[in-house]
Amino acid sequence: MKFRIFILFFTLAVGFSFGQEKTSKADNYFYSYAYDDAINEYNKQMQEGKFISNHQLLNLADSYFKTGEYNKASKLYLDINKNDTIMSAHRFNKMLQSLAKISEQERVKAFLKSKSNSLENELVENAEFNYQLLERKETESAGFFVFTLDGNSEFSDFSPAFHDDKLLFSSGRKNKSKRIYGPSGESYLDIYEADIEKGGNISNVSVYKGVPDSPFHKSTPYYSSTTGGTYYVLSNAKGKNLAFDEKGKNALAIGMAYEGGLFRFLLKDLSTSFYYPFYDEASERLYFAANFDDSYGGTDLYYVVTNNGQVMSEPINMGPRINTPGNEIAPFVYDNSLFFSSDVFYGIGGMDVYRSNIQADNSFSIPVNLGEGINSKYDEFGFVIRKSEGHELMGYFSSNRPGGKGNDDIYGFKIANKPGPRTLIFKGKVVKPPYDEPISEAEVRVLDSNGNILTQMVTKTNGSYQVEIPYTDIVSMEIIRDGYSTFRETYNPKELEELQKEPLQVQLASLSDIVKEKEGKKVLNINNFFFETGKSNVTIAMTPELDKVVDAIKKFPELRISIETHTDSKGGNSSNKRISEQRSQAIKAYLLANGVSATNITRAVGYGEEKIINNCTNGVYCLDFLHKQNLRTLFVIENYDDISK
Repeated sequence: MKFRIFILFFTLAVGFSFGQEKTSKADNYFYSYAYDDAINEYNKQMQEGKFISNHQLLNLADSYFKTGEYNKASKLYLDINKNDTIMSAHRFNKMLQSLAKISEQERVKAFLKSKSNSLENELVENAEFNYQLLERKETESAGFFVFTLDGNSEFSDFSPAFHDDKLLFSSGRKNKSKRIYGPSGESYLDIYEADIEKGGNISNVSVYKGVPDSPFHKSTPYYSSTTGGTYYVLSNAKGKNLAFDEKGKNALAIGMAYEGGLFRFLLKDLSTSFYYPFYDEASERLYFAANFDDSYGGTDLYYVVTNNGQVMSEPINMGPRINTPGNEIAPFVYDNSLFFSSDVFYGIGGMDVYRSNIQADNSFSIPVNLGEGINSKYDEFGFVIRKSEGHELMGYFSSNRPGGKGNDDIYGFKIANKPGPRTLIFKGKVVKPPYDEPISEAEVRVLDSNGNILTQMVTKTNGSYQVEIPYTDIVSMEIIRDGYSTFRETYNPKELEELQKEPLQVQLASLSDIVKEKEGKKVLNINNFFFETGKSNVTIAMTPELDKVVDAIKKFPELRISIETHTDSKGGNSSNKRISEQRSQAIKAYLLANGVSATNITRAVGYGEEKIINNCTNGVYCLDFLHKQNLRTLFVIENYDDISK
């Protein structure tokens, strides 16, 4: 069943009351879903020289799209997009879908790049990420074993759901208690149950008795053992009659039928349809699809918070990481991952199944296409999965791919591991010690083993960052901000596994915190240390301060320093000069031995008593503490102006 028919099941109206203005016979055909007739009438209207508005041209483009004439659809969408601003986000998705369908993938990418400033950042990231996965064939060897079910019919069978050892699903097969639904030619949807056999096939299909009877739509069930009831979609009705809003529209509600026979509505609005309920026992969230005013395109995914089955919040849009200008439907949570279907333009076909990981803070990772192991150029949706009696995973999904019995069919699958390509998420905050002040606009880069940048971003106002890449064994992360230290770390597979468990907070030291001005120069801010009288070897007492120099250069690898050593005026000028040079060289040797690169040290010089900073020159009597003031080593930052910008 094409997705257009699938949506037809969920959009029932009296006459043509859709809140759209109709000015011609072609419009009437279009809003009746008679797309072939609409195409003929719109073209006839143009041939006769009659006025046709941009809205009608978009209807014509939609009609071409629905009937698979993607060349004609893309041309119209592109022309209208060029000359007008009435293109909705949903039609923008159709335009890019049309181009993708006619193998204009590179054009889609170019168009996406040119419009990136006006699109949601998450949409652009999602697209680039999934293009990368599909191009690398990361999803083709997903390990799916897909099989057909004997219990399918010549009608539409879809939306499977587990009920202990049974499978619930929706079907348009003929039923004595159901009327024929005009737009589809099939029966009003009903919920059926079947026994799940050992190999995953189904048998003994019968009408599900766990929900109240109705002559209208009952569909997309989800059974929860925790709440003891079945969540499902049903037509708004008053007794044996449909209920309509003031515009003549009948919508779908979400209800819950308890095992004891009690029924109540959970989400109901005569002007809004709710689809695909899924209740997550762990979070007590009821997920569903709907098309509210805050939709990012077509149908979006939402959730409400519940308590003992009661809805406790307004519907919450799941945001642009999940929702796109396309349609998102059929949410299902398994093993801390959200599975759902979307017809966004960067997929393989119509509706594709995606997986997004639910993170510790309840945010979502980039949704990844499950690939050609399960997706095709047709529609795949209604994905469910659980552990089988063995160690493998088993599940079901719906598709209108060729080779089935009816419009939509339910397919089973088996897979050894959790489906979907492996990814790596680098997430956390960048802060300044000691009070963990957030650092914004720090550049976060993830690099491969050869130093090539895989992805990058800048931290937000609160210092947060999150980047994601396809899995690779050896990865480095680099965080840079002008005037701050540089963070660089390389991770092996075991370290990467640990890194996925919780956010990583990175501290960047401010350059100004480790620098002071002394003798008119910018120098590293360390405590004084002293060589033993007449000696030039580095002692243990000196190493804590020298290690601060090593640490500073590791944090600021772009630092270029000169080592300047000074003596007091005691002793001869030449001997003081010589010993100060030896001391500078000894310090340089220590730094190099402890990981400092030679490129970080521009020079190591000994001045002896040439630059006395008080009056204690030759022949002047001074107390020892005054002479000691002249015994000093400076680590002068030669490129301070360049790195402090």
